[in-house]
Amino acid sequence: MFKHTKLVASMTLAGAALLTQQVQASGFSLNDQSATASGNALAGAAASDADISFSYWNPALLTNATETTLYISGALIVPTMDVTVNSAADPNGNDLTSTATDSGDVVDSTLVPSIYLAVPISKNTVLGVSLNVPFGLSGDYDDGWAGRYHSAESSIQDIALAFSAAHRVADWMSVGASFQVHKAEVQLDAETTDFAAGGSIDGDGYGSLKGDDIAYGYAVGFTLTPTDSTRIGVGYRSEIDIVAEGDATYSNVGNTLTGLGVDNAGLESENTLPSVLSFGLEQGITDKLTFGASAILTGWSSMPELRIEFEPGDDGITQPDSVLTFDFEDQWFYSVGFTYEYSDDLTLRTGYAIDYSPVVDEYRSARTPDGDRQWFAFGGTYQYSKTAQIIASYSYILIDEVSVVRDGTLDEDASRGSLDADYESSAHVVSIAFNKSF
Repeated sequence: MFKHTKLVASMTLAGAALLTQQVQASGFSLNDQSATASGNALAGAAASDADISFSYWNPALLTNATETTLYISGALIVPTMDVTVNSAADPNGNDLTSTATDSGDVVDSTLVPSIYLAVPISKNTVLGVSLNVPFGLSGDYDDGWAGRYHSAESSIQDIALAFSAAHRVADWMSVGASFQVHKAEVQLDAETTDFAAGGSIDGDGYGSLKGDDIAYGYAVGFTLTPTDSTRIGVGYRSEIDIVAEGDATYSNVGNTLTGLGVDNAGLESENTLPSVLSFGLEQGITDKLTFGASAILTGWSSMPELRIEFEPGDDGITQPDSVLTFDFEDQWFYSVGFTYEYSDDLTLRTGYAIDYSPVVDEYRSARTPDGDRQWFAFGGTYQYSKTAQIIASYSYILIDEVSVVRDGTLDEDASRGSLDADYESSAHVVSIAFNKSF
């Protein structure tokens, strides 16, 4: 019976990992909040005086606006993920690879919008409002793939509305802060086992978790300009406490699982999205060439696990908590880049970054197949009128090849079985923005 209790706790749902998979700093955090910043791989993002979009990393940079300014940016993320399944088995050890379908195009293309508005109310004080999508992605394995008990379909969207203020304390120093309202929605799906590799009369079942929440956060930051050619900035975005409430729904669940309480039920999951601490430097080398550098620390240790609590189902039985271990590590993002003023109307950018994944090998899963990554970026700004600019950038993101090795011995895999698969991933990102002052 103890084994059965662990099975219920772990199977409801095999898809329960997404809430964190989709918000990993390296894998699923959306850093593409500015076409300008993406052009040099976020180098100097917390210090740049280019435009108001850099206020995402440091609210003090709203003081970049000397007039009412509107910045609208969109990033098209086109990822690819090739999955090679070496072996897979259901909880009873039945082979899944011989009858499995292909994993399919697991990750979907995503458009990430960002909007910033800055309004100076005095010579030294600027108020602002922004709309961003800090976290979000969607993924969908094909029906019947060999790792279907580990993951099926996943989606998340986190929209943040921020109200900000920045003040120039002196010619060499500015400070800023913002208050954020987050609306998070998540859907986590997975197939449920029939303990016969899908070969029973009724076959496998299906389960889906859906939940949402409204949460709050803040950001603070400052910039220093010790010389005419040197800018230093530090920005901090706080942790976000999410209490997602919703429903778990199941179809075609076999008698073994229904007898253990697997049934439609309300759910709640408390999680803490990580803080982000950004350090930025911009140093003028010549009148036209500027060097930038960033170091960004994401506090992923705020998410050691995902725990889901259930209300009593239609059968009156309360499922045990579903627990999935992450053991995420705090990780750094480093970047360097250059900005070159080619002419009065055209500015060019390029940059390189390395972004370390918080996922540890022991707990990497089909929902967290992330690895360290490298960014290669370039872009530019064209001043097509006195008050308007068009900005564009392109980034190629190369992710280290990783393996998911789940041998089925972890308690949380009691109803998922085993999976050994290799993942090869990359992404192309194209960003375009419009910047207008009034």
